[in-house]
Amino acid sequence: MKKIFLILFILGIGTTVFAQDFINNGNQDYLDPVKWEVELEHEKDDLYTIKLTADIEEHWHIYSQYEAANIEIPPLPTEFTYNDSPDSYELIGETTEPDVPPYYDPVFEADIVFFGDISVFKQRIRVIDKDSLIVRVEIFYSACDDEKCLPPEIKTFEIGIGDAKAKETMVELTELDLERTAALTIDIKGKEVYELVEEEEDKSYLTIFLLGFIGGLIALLTPCVFPMIPLTVSFFTKGAKDKKKGLRNAILYGLFIFIIYLLLSLPFHLLDSLDPEILNNISTNVTLNIIFFLIFLAFAFSFFGYYEITLPSSWSSKMDDKASSIGGIIGIFFMALTLAIVSFSCTGPILGSLLGGSLTSDGGAMQLTFGMGGFGLALALPFALFALFPNWLNSLPKSGGWLNTVKVVLGFIELGLAFKFLSNADLVEHWGLLKREIFIGIWILCALGMALYLFGVIRFPHDGPKQKRIPRGNLLVGILSLAFFIYLLPGLTNSKYANLKLLSGFPPPLFYSIYDKGTSAPLGLNAYKDFEEGVDAAKTTGKPIMLDFTGWACVNCRKMEEQVWSEEAIFKTINEEYILISLYVDDRKLLSEEEQFNFLKPSGGVKQIMTIGDKWATFQTINFQNNSQPYYVLMDANMNLLNKPTAYTPDADEYLAWLEEGLKNFKE
Repeated sequence: MKKIFLILFILGIGTTVFAQDFINNGNQDYLDPVKWEVELEHEKDDLYTIKLTADIEEHWHIYSQYEAANIEIPPLPTEFTYNDSPDSYELIGETTEPDVPPYYDPVFEADIVFFGDISVFKQRIRVIDKDSLIVRVEIFYSACDDEKCLPPEIKTFEIGIGDAKAKETMVELTELDLERTAALTIDIKGKEVYELVEEEEDKSYLTIFLLGFIGGLIALLTPCVFPMIPLTVSFFTKGAKDKKKGLRNAILYGLFIFIIYLLLSLPFHLLDSLDPEILNNISTNVTLNIIFFLIFLAFAFSFFGYYEITLPSSWSSKMDDKASSIGGIIGIFFMALTLAIVSFSCTGPILGSLLGGSLTSDGGAMQLTFGMGGFGLALALPFALFALFPNWLNSLPKSGGWLNTVKVVLGFIELGLAFKFLSNADLVEHWGLLKREIFIGIWILCALGMALYLFGVIRFPHDGPKQKRIPRGNLLVGILSLAFFIYLLPGLTNSKYANLKLLSGFPPPLFYSIYDKGTSAPLGLNAYKDFEEGVDAAKTTGKPIMLDFTGWACVNCRKMEEQVWSEEAIFKTINEEYILISLYVDDRKLLSEEEQFNFLKPSGGVKQIMTIGDKWATFQTINFQNNSQPYYVLMDANMNLLNKPTAYTPDADEYLAWLEEGLKNFKE
């Protein structure tokens, strides 16, 4: 998913009007998804509980106080700090957090404890002097969604006996604070040219619909479905009293097939409405991933011909009886349902892949509906089209051994997909069973096995007599299998070629390796970590600037560096044509006391600028009205924007075109 953010205005330098103007000109791209409330509840006698409630927007979350182990780039833990006041109160134990199981976080690709919705933290205290009691709570946290993490936030609250709720401490902004904030403002030019916001493009529904459609087309070529096409179409067109009615019935039959597969997704909408996170939780559940692994293994060996997996024969018999006895439109519906049940042994594995893919996606039940719709449409179209154009039936190839070949090929694909589910469980539990190279090795064996089967070297139970000449289709697909086999081989090495970009997201991440190889960024490029130093270098060299707002704990930043920047043309362009300035918004190294100041956020409240990360996060917010990473800006040394800033862009061609557009505008 891609977002391109809006540059609206530059803050003017002034006194208190400066701060007020900043609030009035707030922009939707400044994200603040967590609202905190702090209360003091009396238990008994001198025992009290500080209740800290985080109201977190949908799809966002914050992380546990305890760092997750075995993670190359861990998320920032939430921290609670209390003022030291031994004369008025003392802490009892540690701050407790909601009791939730760890989930597999797709951003950090690991098993992590995180909290969403309404999350309550508690700290017990013993009050010594009620009159002087003032508890000051400092909350440090970073909010993330499935695509990005925001810079760390620090919020401070004060509460005493008798206060209904704590008040967030509002620091008085001084002239010095305003001057230092204003010093971070740069005079960006050309913002009017690039101020239009592009609508967010979410093509996931269309993509999964097309994938479902392709899955349906594949299912058509299986022995369970393909022979049914001419038989069913002939039944409707020749068995009806008149041709018009036969055409209508055949089209209705196809429509009902489409509707039946749509209806199969409805239970998942019910689950999604009960708990929006349930489908993601299912997809990251270790037990269910292992069950999916075993089911896919069973489907694979069924496709190989060792046994047949079917739904109970009584189901199809009952449906067939109802279709025969009822007749009319309802009878046609039951005929379509009978086809769905009878063909399950061939369509089930393909639908299982669709289900597994949907559950691991952010779209959940709706994506499943689109996928099922595409699958049902592909199955339904032949029955309607061949009924309209019956002469086309003569062009269909005859049923034969090639249908079994299709099943075996699907068996190898199912076998490879099965290990994806086992890999999910392995990553969550950190078993170390399926390191990246082992996973790729299994896929190599699947690709080689498919090629050897298609070339007639290995055989399976349902194969017919061995042919003297390899069929043309077998030869073509076998060559593709060998090509895939060769493509996978570098994935076993500890080299720059191990990054198999076409398979990004399927194998375990690069750092989950038998070579203990960690991620490295930014690829040895010469990146300035200070804005002014980078601008001076740009003036000296006469090159444009690539401003990179990033973070040490920003996984998508690492993905951009490893998957996109590593492309030869992109790496060369950044390295030779641009001055790269990488500003880390989560760097927790303290600024000197002279450099620290307070900043009025566009969403309200005051942020204390105490670290290097605070400084650059504020710099991004002030000048670009955006606070998410990664975020990239191209400009010249005189602060002229060269094109629209962009964010996470996994499409390397699109990113390269963006870089080249900036160079072209710079030269002009």
